[in-house]
Amino acid sequence: MSRTVNCSRYKKELPGLEAPPFPGPRGQEVFESTSAQAWTEWQDLQTMLINEKNLNMMDKEDRRYINDQRDKFLAGEPVDRAEGYVPKQP
Repeated sequence: MSRTVNCSRYKKELPGLEAPPFPGPRGQEVFESTSAQAWTEWQDLQTMLINEKNLNMMDKEDRRYINDQRDKFLAGEPVDRAEGYVPKQP
């Protein structure tokens, strides 16, 4: 049986992650309060933001921006979108 968490994004009990998504206290916090569904959606949004906004993850400001967007997304708050982005059609 998979573990469940009270998801901070969806405000209900959902299946949780199998392990913390990254090391440290913030990774543990995400592990304890984020559903697998919300994390997968965040990863897709993160990829889109990095690509469409041409972010460089070696740049401290770009990393700070992505971390801020992640925290907003996982809390269920509005986040940035890439203007003019058209998702791939299946």
